[in-house]
Amino acid sequence: MPLISVIILTLNSKDFISRCLDSIFRQARQDLEIIVVDNGSKDGTCDFLRNKYPKVLVIRNEDNLGACRARNQGIKAAKGSWVFSLDCDVILSEGFISGLFRAIENPAPNLGMIQAKILQADRKTIYSCGIYISKLLLRFYDIGKGLNDQGQFDNDRRIFGACSAAAVYNRKMLEALKEKTGYFDERFFFLFEDVDLAWRSQRSGWKTLFEPGLVCYHEGNSSGTCRKIRQYLCLRNRYLTLFKNRGLNWYFLPLFFYDIPRILYILISNRIFYDKINSQNYRFF
Repeated sequence: MPLISVIILTLNSKDFISRCLDSIFRQARQDLEIIVVDNGSKDGTCDFLRNKYPKVLVIRNEDNLGACRARNQGIKAAKGSWVFSLDCDVILSEGFISGLFRAIENPAPNLGMIQAKILQADRKTIYSCGIYISKLLLRFYDIGKGLNDQGQFDNDRRIFGACSAAAVYNRKMLEALKEKTGYFDERFFFLFEDVDLAWRSQRSGWKTLFEPGLVCYHEGNSSGTCRKIRQYLCLRNRYLTLFKNRGLNWYFLPLFFYDIPRILYILISNRIFYDKINSQNYRFF
């Protein structure tokens, strides 16, 4: 069976990571490699991990290098032919890993990603069933986000891409798509990097499958990133994604009805554009 490497990112996540790792160690299948990449935690996360989970490989960064670079560090260190990206505030359901091994046992040659069904912490509301891009406004959505899970998405299907909170990547695909800026483009820092990777995989002929039997539960924003920084990065990374994957091949509707009003609103309401970007290393490109 292919070796699966689980890569988990942490940032001041001591209150979350234990529940995540315990849900992995409760699984029937334990033939996994588990790597935690810590982005400069100041709450004792690394010492806690080394003391309580000695089997886990911990990679420690002195500062917050961003989710993209940290995930790339984990991929580079991983030995698995499949890489399971997992947020530290995600809890796996019983049988998740066994189901994952079945999903990759005889994969199609062009299977690049597998998307789990991610529910919110209440275990009833959908967080993501994968990434969807609207053709009208070129907006990116998490499939089903905010809806009550009533089994409406419970069929295996091909989707645009996988949400990196709980996504499985074929190592062959990652190596084929690797750029000078990494497997995940490190210019993104955080947010939309999974959209960019999904788009690059689509353009290269890889496919993504949604596996509804792989269920997990996501708390959300465990790093405590402030809303205005997230707002800025969402805006910046949207355009970086579009320029990379569509070039200047845009059209009137998204620009006029979505992008210009959004830019004007953020310019008025978000002072990070003026006085916080450079000091916090969130530069535009």
